[in-house]
Amino acid sequence: MLNIKIEGIAYEVEEGLTILEAAKKCGYEIPSLCAFNHGECSNGSCRVCLVEVKGARGLVASCVYPVNEGMEIIISSPKAAEARRASVELLLSNHNQNCQQCDKNGKCELLHVAGLTGAREGRYLGSKTPVTVDELTPAIIRDTSKCILCGRCVARCQNAHGMGILGFENRGFRTIVAPAENRSFANSPCIQCGQCVSVCPTGALMEKSEIARVDEAMKAGKHVVVQTAPAVRAALGEEFGMPVGTAVTGKMVAALKRLGFSKVYDTNFAADLTIMEEGTELLGRIQNGGKLPMITSCSPGWINYAEYNYGDLLEHLSSCKSPHQMQGAIIKSYYAQKNGIDPKDIFVVSIMPCTAKKDEKEREQLQVNGLKDVDAVLTTRELAKMIKRAGILFPRLPDEDFDQDLMGEYTGAGVIFGVTGGVMEAALRTVYFVLTGKEHEGITFEAVRGFEGIREASVEVGGMTVNVAIAHGMKNAKVLLDEIRAGKSKYHFIEIMGCPGGCIAGGGQPIVRPCFLPNEDDDILDTYRAKRAAALYSEDERLTLRQSHNNPQIKKLYEDFLGSPNSHKAHELLHTTYAAREGFGN
Repeated sequence: MLNIKIEGIAYEVEEGLTILEAAKKCGYEIPSLCAFNHGECSNGSCRVCLVEVKGARGLVASCVYPVNEGMEIIISSPKAAEARRASVELLLSNHNQNCQQCDKNGKCELLHVAGLTGAREGRYLGSKTPVTVDELTPAIIRDTSKCILCGRCVARCQNAHGMGILGFENRGFRTIVAPAENRSFANSPCIQCGQCVSVCPTGALMEKSEIARVDEAMKAGKHVVVQTAPAVRAALGEEFGMPVGTAVTGKMVAALKRLGFSKVYDTNFAADLTIMEEGTELLGRIQNGGKLPMITSCSPGWINYAEYNYGDLLEHLSSCKSPHQMQGAIIKSYYAQKNGIDPKDIFVVSIMPCTAKKDEKEREQLQVNGLKDVDAVLTTRELAKMIKRAGILFPRLPDEDFDQDLMGEYTGAGVIFGVTGGVMEAALRTVYFVLTGKEHEGITFEAVRGFEGIREASVEVGGMTVNVAIAHGMKNAKVLLDEIRAGKSKYHFIEIMGCPGGCIAGGGQPIVRPCFLPNEDDDILDTYRAKRAAALYSEDERLTLRQSHNNPQIKKLYEDFLGSPNSHKAHELLHTTYAAREGFGN
């Protein structure tokens, strides 16, 4: 512990903290743009968090300056306050201030610190950085006129995925953040995961909204069916002031019904369907000498990464479509047939925690008879915008149930798909039953839970030892993939999720910032993933049915329509193919 003084008052703080971190622990919130001060905004470039330190030559950036024994820090001096204000005013001078039209309005950290520091609009006038607006991908928009060069997106891409898609281009006043040579995301090996969007403090990086497409489908009289991913219910409430980790399943359903969707279904149904298809595929590979290890295929960010960088390993991927694509295919076939609706008149909307799902739905391999499985993808944030736009007071909504016909049932196994390790655990629950003829005692597989980057377990199932591994974030996935490439992998089954933490922390989830969550604990940046995960595990525990193979509507689907898992019809509707993307990592 170190002895320091802040504003003349003595405190004891841990060694190794920055001034910004130490001040926070002592009850001071120094204005800053370092909400994610975990190696993702540590270059002190914005100079917003300047403070005085007795004995130091000039002001220091508190986000990078370490505390030391006997240090005396002054935050409130006129000199420090004026410097912080000037720093923000300089950032504003090169910023596109069309705040009313900006998707980040209300969650912009630049405007937040402008208010804290008393920054004055138009204090500094002059030329602005040339503007690049990149909107060529289906998932992400980049607007350099709103970029403040903080570097968070650059660091997040590197820290989460070991990739350098974004970097600083040009020099001096012409510096921008962009893919190499200021290319579009569409012309780079970007996996569209949206992790850069989740850390951007302004509207420089945002998801590409499809709300207007949904509006158009409703106006055109389409039969608009909506489905919601499991992770959405664990985070949507945050957009309406509810504590992080509040499960809002019933209120979410009530809101969707009031927004005018023809049917409201849960993608958990298709998660159960995925387990039936994927589990059968895994057992077939194990018993018939197929390509092992088999790797999950639910995360489109991971699929993009594999096609860009590991084209030689694509045979290891499960051929199963992701759950929401499966559900879209079933809606436009089984559901359409049962209800006498022309599939061309059905418009499927997926509410997802993920920006990469927007990109995924455009894949040619995910069409049946020339029709896309899914027509539009909205992020959790976009759904919140639609609810607010409609004047719905979300916290006051009653809890209502998903539509129950044909695909309304789901199990706890489907719910936990939204957290890293969830797909693996759901699969093991069913594989165990298939091999032993009985349910796994206790149901859960605790060994595959947690947030370590790479986890492994050996599970005894019906006299067979099944070796499994879980990785989230491409930086961790690369370790397992390189083992496979080198012929050293010992695993039968591997789960890979694109986003660190899994879908609960996807690039389309609500932005987590302490400055916009005043009622949360100080450690919210360290615990928000765990709190969202707990909401899903809690829902799993509350459900009577917790194994995918026990879902009665899944059984009915096979009896009436698909025949059996991995049947010819199932492959036609529920499975896909992959292709190496030459010219990148292959």
